[in-house]
Amino acid sequence: MSQSNAHTDIDLDPVTFEVLRSSFTNLVDRMAEQIQRTCYSFVIYNRDFSNCLNDAEGNTVMQGSQDIAVHVGTLHYTCKETLEYFEGDINPGDVYIVNDPYLGATHINDVRIMRPVFYDDELIAVTQSNGHWADVGGPSPGSFNIEASSYFAEGLRIPPLKIWDRGEFQEDVANLLVSNMRLSEDRLGDMRAQTEATRIAEKRLLELIDKYGIDTVKTAFDESKNYVERIMRERIRELPNGTWRTQDYIDGDPTEEEGFVTIDVEMTIDDDEVHYDLSGSDEYIGNFLNSTYGTSFSAVIAGTKMFFPDVPLNSGMYRVVDATLPEGTVVNAPEPVPVTGSVAGAYEKVMNAIFEMWSEVLPERAMACAFNLEYLLSGGTDRRPDRDGEEFMWYDWMAGGWGGRDGMDGANATAPVFGAGLAVQSLEGQERDTPLLTSEHSIVTDSAGPGEFRGGCGVRKGGRLLECENSVISYCSDRSRSITWGLNGGLPGIPHGVSLTRDGETEDMGTVFSNRPIEEGDAFVRPSSGGGGFGDPLERDPEAVREDVIDDYVSIERAETDYGVVIDAVDPDLCEYEIDREATEQAREHIRENRESWLEADPESVAERYREGELDQHDLVRQYGVILEWETEELLERTTEQFREMLGRRAAAEWQ
Repeated sequence: MSQSNAHTDIDLDPVTFEVLRSSFTNLVDRMAEQIQRTCYSFVIYNRDFSNCLNDAEGNTVMQGSQDIAVHVGTLHYTCKETLEYFEGDINPGDVYIVNDPYLGATHINDVRIMRPVFYDDELIAVTQSNGHWADVGGPSPGSFNIEASSYFAEGLRIPPLKIWDRGEFQEDVANLLVSNMRLSEDRLGDMRAQTEATRIAEKRLLELIDKYGIDTVKTAFDESKNYVERIMRERIRELPNGTWRTQDYIDGDPTEEEGFVTIDVEMTIDDDEVHYDLSGSDEYIGNFLNSTYGTSFSAVIAGTKMFFPDVPLNSGMYRVVDATLPEGTVVNAPEPVPVTGSVAGAYEKVMNAIFEMWSEVLPERAMACAFNLEYLLSGGTDRRPDRDGEEFMWYDWMAGGWGGRDGMDGANATAPVFGAGLAVQSLEGQERDTPLLTSEHSIVTDSAGPGEFRGGCGVRKGGRLLECENSVISYCSDRSRSITWGLNGGLPGIPHGVSLTRDGETEDMGTVFSNRPIEEGDAFVRPSSGGGGFGDPLERDPEAVREDVIDDYVSIERAETDYGVVIDAVDPDLCEYEIDREATEQAREHIRENRESWLEADPESVAERYREGELDQHDLVRQYGVILEWETEELLERTTEQFREMLGRRAAAEWQ
């Protein structure tokens, strides 16, 4: 057991300490305002960025108040690696750039800009800005290449470089970088916006030093970390010691036989520390859904932080929470294994597994699985009359449902747990910028996992390509098979995936593909899953189910099938629906008597009933636990076996 180096008493007076601690947060939030007001990329404008203040050793002193979760555990690693790389050659006026996933970062789209801050010729801090650049080169617009077998086929990997050297802009270096990226002027604009954000943070920090003195500010750096450590240790010490273990899954490895890829997470609380061990996870897989060490550690921190929302986040927490992430596994893929899709792959699986374990420790904060992050990207030549054949990049992500909670339904149509501060992109802004017309954007009825407290609802978004040529589409997601799961008896959401319609013919395209040709007039649609349900759906108040039907969250048919609540539509136009109490009692008793045997039905027979139209996808997923290759309707035997085991553990075992 390591000893805390937090002080029992703060070395500063409480008022000065609190003023400076809050000032550090404000300093980082000012960086966010600067970036959002001056960035060129629509992706960054919609808040796919984070900032932080690091001390002279690279430790995180403060994050911003709306930073993206996936970045929070990685920025200090990037800073430490960069300081070590330039040791002996760190000067006032330097500015560094790096996106290397294998140096503690996330993926190559997340580009970090760092500025060392000096006072009286002493390095005292580093201000850092991370932005998700919409493209960093490679064969696929958006740099999401599912076919990549190494990072060489993903995009431009940037080791620590100086883009300002002693105040002189290294134009040749910057041009070399952005010339290898699509829409290079946008990339250069984002680089300058992030750089200016670090300068503003430097200016604000020096103002604080002028006001309070260098020794006081440096003490506040240390005390800010000690403060977080001290609070976190106190909270953990109040909890029971023990070890918890669970698994979540990636849909599969394209280079292996069908079957889930297991992410195994063990959590141990030992007095005032928490340790995670992911040694039981499978080896890295043959596509880009792997995570690096930094990304997986970030998932550990972000997943834990969700259960301690009032505790500030800085390196003080890393003294209390640590993780074993063996190299060579799907949660710590080595160079040069591709990792660009990590946030839709291993990252969110680690987070959701951690949600489940903490739901046992702190049941008042319990939450079932949230929908999976996904990206849809399209690029090509814009042939609209006012665009003169310029290149375009359409880069989109979806809202979806979070898991049901102990005593409350999940949040509808919200940002992914990957980044709760992420904004839903403006449809009008997208349409102005690119030749894609949004055809629909609406809540998906029956997408929420049924439960005593249902999951939040997912969203369906569709689009159609306008005047363009040489265009392609790529998609990065998961949970077409390892579908968003429920807890304490709750049931799953719905599968993720994209369908494309061309000349009246619709094709299911799955959840991971790159550079599929797309033409003017082609239309696509994709639903996001709702969150998993929490608690037995048969324990849900029938009146709550009726309200869900009125709101179009649940259909009349699924109200009976999933909840055993029989509802008559008296006048749908006036939202008049009545519950048939007697029929409801009978329906619920029928489900209680049969639902465990449904999970034991012959999978091939169930699949055949689906092919013949007798059952739908919801029936297969929620009642029978049968998973198909949805595009071909082929039964996935091993995946079905694993999915049923998961349903048995998280749902059936909790049914009365």
